[in-house]
Amino acid sequence: MAKGKRKAASGDVATNRQAAFRYNLLDKFECGIVLTGTEVKSLRDGQAQLKDAYVLIRDGEAWLVNAYIAPYAAASRDNHLPEHDRKLLLHRKEIDRLIGATREKGLTVVPTRIYFAGGEGRSRAKVEIAIGRGKDLYDKRQAIKERDTARDMAREMRDYR
Repeated sequence: MAKGKRKAASGDVATNRQAAFRYNLLDKFECGIVLTGTEVKSLRDGQAQLKDAYVLIRDGEAWLVNAYIAPYAAASRDNHLPEHDRKLLLHRKEIDRLIGATREKGLTVVPTRIYFAGGEGRSRAKVEIAIGRGKDLYDKRQAIKERDTARDMAREMRDYR
């Protein structure tokens, strides 16, 4: 594993760790995503990135914008575009709730992870999205300080044993 990379939870394809750093995550939703065959195969290979992705509500539908799913290497000419908008599958009440949240000042909807859910052979790609309120610079500094303190304490405890 490359230095600086953290292993994702089992079943996770991609996580957006920047979302928790940039936003206070208030409410989370699980939703399906409309994908083509090559996108699913690329996701199974773990070739996705959510760093600059966000969710947009357009015409009463939720769309995942700016998420990168790498082209599938084994597909020749029938490959997908890596960063096109992808439709998210949510219930009407959930979409209405997201619309209300995005109208409130300072709230946005961000994807936090892509994963496969379901039993053997029936797993489906899911996206976890969250309503987030942007953090101030002070809050970000506080988060860095807490993370460094926790790391130092863990190091001290490990060295003590």
